[in-house]
Amino acid sequence: MNTEIKKSPLTYISLFSSAGVGCYGFKLEDFECIATNEIIEKRLNVQRHNNKCRYDSGYIADDILKEEAKNKIRKELEFWKRNHGIKELDVLISTPPCQGMSVANHKKGNELARNSLVIESIKLVDEIRPKFFIFENVRAFLNSLCTDIDGKDKKIRESIELNLGGKYNIHYQVINFKDYGNPSSRTRTLVLGVRKDLQEITPLDFMPSLQKEKTIREVIGHLPSLKIMGESDNKDIYHNFRSYAEHMRSWVSGTKEGESAFDNKNPKYRPHKIIDGELVSNTQKNADKYSRCFWDKVGPCIHTRNDIFASQATIHPADDRVFSVRELMKLMSIPDSYRWTGISEEELNKLSPVEKSKFFKKEEVNIRQSIGEAVPTIIFQQIARNIKKNIQKSVLDEKDIEKIIVNNNLTEVENLKSFLHEYLVKYSFAELSKIVELANAYRFKHAAYYTRQDICFTVIKDLPDALNYNSIKILEPSVGAGNFLPLLIEKYKSISSVQIDVIDIDKNAIDILKILIKKLNIPANIKINFINKDFLLFGKSGLFSNENVHYDIVVGNPPFGKISDNESLLVEYRKEKFNTKTSNLFSFFLEKSISHADTIALIIPKSFLSSPEFDATREFVSKFAVSKITDYGEKGFKGVKIETISLIVNTKKTGINNQTLVESYIKNELDFKDQNYICSKEFPYWLVYRDSFFDKIASGLNFGIFTAYRDRQITKQITKTKGQIRVLKSRNIGSNKIVNIPDYDSYVDEYKNLSIAKYINHDEAVLVPNLTYNPRACFLPENTIVDGSVAILIPINKVKITKNDLAYYNSEEFVGFYRVARNYGTRSLNIDNNSVFFFGLKV
Repeated sequence: MNTEIKKSPLTYISLFSSAGVGCYGFKLEDFECIATNEIIEKRLNVQRHNNKCRYDSGYIADDILKEEAKNKIRKELEFWKRNHGIKELDVLISTPPCQGMSVANHKKGNELARNSLVIESIKLVDEIRPKFFIFENVRAFLNSLCTDIDGKDKKIRESIELNLGGKYNIHYQVINFKDYGNPSSRTRTLVLGVRKDLQEITPLDFMPSLQKEKTIREVIGHLPSLKIMGESDNKDIYHNFRSYAEHMRSWVSGTKEGESAFDNKNPKYRPHKIIDGELVSNTQKNADKYSRCFWDKVGPCIHTRNDIFASQATIHPADDRVFSVRELMKLMSIPDSYRWTGISEEELNKLSPVEKSKFFKKEEVNIRQSIGEAVPTIIFQQIARNIKKNIQKSVLDEKDIEKIIVNNNLTEVENLKSFLHEYLVKYSFAELSKIVELANAYRFKHAAYYTRQDICFTVIKDLPDALNYNSIKILEPSVGAGNFLPLLIEKYKSISSVQIDVIDIDKNAIDILKILIKKLNIPANIKINFINKDFLLFGKSGLFSNENVHYDIVVGNPPFGKISDNESLLVEYRKEKFNTKTSNLFSFFLEKSISHADTIALIIPKSFLSSPEFDATREFVSKFAVSKITDYGEKGFKGVKIETISLIVNTKKTGINNQTLVESYIKNELDFKDQNYICSKEFPYWLVYRDSFFDKIASGLNFGIFTAYRDRQITKQITKTKGQIRVLKSRNIGSNKIVNIPDYDSYVDEYKNLSIAKYINHDEAVLVPNLTYNPRACFLPENTIVDGSVAILIPINKVKITKNDLAYYNSEEFVGFYRVARNYGTRSLNIDNNSVFFFGLKV
């Protein structure tokens, strides 16, 4: 084996790896196996024969439930970090035992503990934090119960989501591997995770590709027929006729393709036993027992008991035998290079028939079982190849894109169109979309910012599943560069009829998108309609002239800007809206979308959660079931100083007794919360991080003590370094004190014409810094005023405020409480007449 190794190789760890058939695909793509864990030693020895690990210590034959086994894995990872220059693990693979979930297991007992082995995988992913993780298991995997880390029994999907969903973008999909390049049917669950700090990569990027299924004839039809029981092909020991009791041959010899021995009319040719001289027929528990396969159909699912007729669909289409080891390997896409023993095939083929028989007696059951419990090599090889491509690809950064825009003068629309035509092949859809968005000379006016593919994924992944539809209508109301389209196409491509209407007010955006989508592989069942209209106008634009037009899903990232220069348009937008006070476009998009779809999913400003401007919008939305809220904070749009969230709303359900999934990029957490709990009317706005700690503190406070005022007039233009009245700013405010900072002070001489004049020397006025998650408060000193960076709090009903009250606002307890009260905001922190509510007084 070549011992040369790259400075920083691609790496993986494999748990419950059996004989390593699946993750051999990672080896074929030049990944280095740091550690492979399998409790059965003879399975692990097969991996040794294939040189899976560079070091023998990487083969860990131990129970993953033991801390000792985990320590061995940790030790190997640290060794590779020290000696091979890796900073972190690339991939963690886990294929835990599936007997408790498998439909093929008729002897299920208490399998909860066995199912719970997946929890050990979850723990290690959470601890090691690989860039990617892969879980593979049976169809029923996600809905099977396990005992979670907290000791509670949950469905496996819920456990994965709650423990890892805060740190990873996760895709769950049940697929049949026959549709993805494997030559036999195998319906399995794939769970693919991408760490959230890996931008522009989604789990869908490393899914295996759809491929035309192959028939048994295409896969093994070229192999020699075997007629003699116990024989092997002289040139291939693994192409063998596995022996069985001679009397059973008459049961299958007369069956045609697709027939079972149980179909024989004569009872003596049906599977049976002779008991006390009486013929007793065997029970046919599965319809495909003792059944002969079809040459011209895809191969059956390969089970662990592929060595007997009594298992499911194991009989060769023509010969009176089960499939040979070589045939099974080909049906499971296992390369001929894969070794089952330390002895070369050349040597094995030279053995005498007696020696070959001894070899099979020792090894065949282990080989066959290993094949039956394996992940097809081609499936993991495709995933490995796709991961490698995404890790190693060169991606344009913003500096590169800015240079391209400047050098090619892409702010000119015609230049941009020409550029797209010329470079459609060279750059990815995501790169081209980013170039389009950043080249848009009007992007600030329209508040259109590039939405990364990983951010789009957080929205698309929790939309209704494709299995719910025979046909589907989707609307993107402000499509821009079409950032959501690739993932929408991928998610819903299996539906027989898909209509996607894309709307944009900018004709150039539509024309450019028509060029961009040539980059996408759009199936024939998906139709995209391009509409150059203003989504917010009903009859006036000719769009939705029939107001009964309805969509299954509306999804997008609408503009966030305010209308300040077109009063007549604002009047039109406000018509029939619940919130008629706002001038912000996203609120109109949100209401309109809800009126025209069963499910809406939009990225909007985080200020929606708490701002008084959107009180009416929140009241309107809360009537419906809020399925999911994702808080991106400032991580959603690079270089844009705005906090964002995404909102998924099911308009067919009410918010009563609804569980809302709350995903946080701020805390790297994910949890289900009762919608009535986080949207409770006992507080002035939605509290998506509300928890028992918050409730405990809230129960000991009286709220609604103050009103809030913030100055809008004092600017640098009217302040100076010396003067009669000191102007305090946020950094001057300490806990029960004024902080003096050199060269920081500002003054004014004239103040009586300012609205803040009414507060000067107000002996009850309390000062609190605006825009801070580190609250502190002091009384307003004499002969001072404040600028807009400080809020003035005035007690209601002449409530007496003490210094002890103010000191509490800077306590560790209140600071923690306040962060929850402000939804862990960083910019959405204005002190207004909503947020001032939370400056309570202890009971």
